[in-house]
Parts: sequence; C-alpha cells; structure tokens
Amino acid sequence: MKGPGTLIKAEDNWHTDIGAAFVGERVVFRGKDLFTELNDISWFKHFIFGITNKMFSDNEIKLMEKIWSLTMSYPDPRIWNNRIAALSASAKSTGALAIAASTACSEANVYGTNAGFLAIDFIKRAQSIVDKNKDLAKFVLNELKTNRSIPGFGRPVANSDERITPLLNEAKKLGLANGPHTQLTFEIEKILYESRYKLRMNAAGINSALIADIGFTTREQYYGIIIAFSSGILPCFIDAVSHEEGTFFPLPCSRLSYKGRGDRNW
Repeated sequence: MKGPGTLIKAEDNWHTDIGAAFVGERVVFRGKDLFTELNDISWFKHFIFGITNKMFSDNEIKLMEKIWSLTMSYPDPRIWNNRIAALSASAKSTGALAIAASTACSEANVYGTNAGFLAIDFIKRAQSIVDKNKDLAKFVLNELKTNRSIPGFGRPVANSDERITPLLNEAKKLGLANGPHTQLTFEIEKILYESRYKLRMNAAGINSALIADIGFTTREQYYGIIIAFSSGILPCFIDAVSHEEGTFFPLPCSRLSYKGRGDRNW
C-alpha cells in the first residue's frame, strides 16, 4: 500500500517486536522482561542483544569489548573525531553536543565506522570465494585494481598497525582467534604484501574478521561500532573543557599560506 492509505493504516498503530514500556508496570525488550529476564546481564551484553537479538557467550562479549576498547578508544585530540569534541569544549559547548557531532563525524570511509562496514563486507565476499573453491588471489587483486584500495588493508599514516597484536593476544586468551574469517585475513594480507603494493592488514580488517567469526552480519557490525569511539571522544572533551576558552590548537593568520589579494578596506 502506498499513498495516504499507508498513513491511515499506521495512525496510532506501530507494529514492532523490539519492545515497549508499560509505564508503572514493566518493560519488554526484544520479547524479554527487562526487570526479570535481563536484569543480571552487563550493559554491553544488553547493548549487543538490542542490536542483534542474540545472546552471545561471555567470551564473545569480552572479545567485542576488547575490540571496542583496544582499537577505537584513543584519547588523542589530534584524531579527527576527537578534535571535534575538543573544539566543542574549547568553544564552551556541551558534552552531549560534542559527542553527537564527533560520533556523526566518525562515520568515515577511511578511518571510521564505514571502514569497518566496508571491511566486513569485503571479508565476507572473500570467504564466499574460498567456499566456492575459486581463486582467492585473483579475486583480491581484481578488487584492488577495480577500487584502488582494499577495505581492512593498508594504512595512510603508517606501514603497520599497533592494535593488531594486542587484540589478537586477547582473542587467543578467549579461544576466539582461529575462526575462518580471521585466518582468511592473513591469507589476504600475504597476497597483498607479496604484490607490488605491499599492503598490510589494519585494525578494521582484524576487527571485522573476528566479529564475522562470532556471527555478526555486516549491518550489525555497523550498528555496534556507531558509539564505539565515544570512549576516546569524551575524555578529549573533558580535558579541553578545563582549558581556557578558544585555546585548542589556535592558528595565527601568519601561518596560513595565502596567495590571494592583500588587505582590503571593508
């Protein structure tokens, strides 16, 4: 049904299996009673359940927490999304506005949430190639030739990624480091490094592989990491708000390389 009939049908009528609050009585969350069936799980497990409608094991939840904390929680105000929070603080804006703007800016193809979205999509497609006994190297190199990049591999600022080893060490402790997607990322890295491009895996690559191995879909991973950067963003806001207003990385006009017209009368 399209047109006005669609709106008439929806008036005072919302179909959902996500949940509802019966004020003064109870809250239903994904078909479970919030106060009696979900009262003894962690906030993070609750968060993931809300996204996926799945109850992951404690070790799987711990792995996700490690991915969030070890790879997306840098409290450095020079990082693009953190910088927005620090600038907001320096302008004496509010923490909520700073987090909202920084989170929106985190949706970036190269560094942010979209990098993970593209990486898990690529790794799942690569796994499908392997499952069909097709040529993985041909697939990878054709992908690189077509798109001029491979999501999850290569890093503009450095030749290696310091986050991979500590994350893998934690995954090994949890018994979750040897899934098929994770093993596949190392095969892909070997193909890319032995090519003339010399590309190494980055954090988006290993994160996406580990998440794919515990059963996340591409869209679920995207939803899961939308707010993951906030643990690095908020400390940058808190730090900057304690400084003098307007003192976050100010630049004098003399540092600008301007080649246009000189001083003009207004």
